[in-house]
Amino acid sequence: MNKVTTRKKYNDSWIYIFLLSSLVILIESAKTYTLNIFKQNITSVIFLIPFIYAITNYITKVYGFKKGLSAIGISIISLLIYIVLINFAIGKEMLITDLMGGLLGYIISQLVNIMIYKFLLSNTDSPYLLILLTYIFAYIVFYMVYTLVKLNTIVVGNFWLPYFIVLIIQTIMSIFISIIDKRVKPGIGKND
Repeated sequence: MNKVTTRKKYNDSWIYIFLLSSLVILIESAKTYTLNIFKQNITSVIFLIPFIYAITNYITKVYGFKKGLSAIGISIISLLIYIVLINFAIGKEMLITDLMGGLLGYIISQLVNIMIYKFLLSNTDSPYLLILLTYIFAYIVFYMVYTLVKLNTIVVGNFWLPYFIVLIIQTIMSIFISIIDKRVKPGIGKND
């Protein structure tokens, strides 16, 4: 008798969800560190933000849309817990207005990103250019929502140059991320 063994596919999506949550917390922790680019102070986390969307899209492509949504939800909860614990530990009063710009920007841009990405996976052969445009659109949505919420603290004269510098840097990074993304094969959740 021949025994035929089939390997069960192991769902290791929790590793990527943990990575996404850790990266979101790292970005929150490091957002006060700045770089001087073209005589403009720009946050150093601009190099990490593209990877948030890349990880979310990877989870969506390999494990499915529902896993992608749960990854976003878990990362939001992790971020909120982190912020509450840090503010409590250092004795700082937590103001909801300080939190809302980045959090709303993250939530809305991730939802827009994952919905467009899922549409591309389901209805196209995921062309490289459309994937790249999805990343760029997610950045624009993030910064616009963040700006609208924080509008009362932004000096408009100093806003546009750093804004475009950040978008250009993240677009260049997204070109390489999109190339990698195109090579990832859909996984166990491709039909949800």
